[in-house]
Amino acid sequence: MPLLIEAIITAETPQDMVGYTLDGHVEESTILFECAPPAVGVIMAALAGDLSILARDVLLQTLWFVAAGSSDYGPSPRGESLGEGCRHHVQDGFWSLVQIGLTGTAEDAETVADICESFGLGGDKAVFYTAELRDRVHAKTKRGRRV
Repeated sequence: MPLLIEAIITAETPQDMVGYTLDGHVEESTILFECAPPAVGVIMAALAGDLSILARDVLLQTLWFVAAGSSDYGPSPRGESLGEGCRHHVQDGFWSLVQIGLTGTAEDAETVADICESFGLGGDKAVFYTAELRDRVHAKTKRGRRV
């Protein structure tokens, strides 16, 4: 798993990612695997750094799929649910996600808003910024096309 994440993080072109995917390693059809919480921690740390657009997109999509499966209540070795373990990492990196959503594309903003909502990140700030991200999506969408 570490080599998969490293290959994605360092990828500059689609060719750099050929054969490297997190699909089926962290989650499968939104069913979380035991490695999901630590993988989400690494993904959140990577998203806080400099990444290619391609790598950022892949990591955001993985987070989105994990978030969709976060209601799974299977316990992890630490006793918390896998989804809750993932949620803690995302909550810790909330501001990095918001920054990506506010400075990236409309699609980035929508994905980040979906992640925040799926994980049920609480607090007034989370609700406010999720609404800001949704507004950004609508403002950047013209004639049904994303710009």
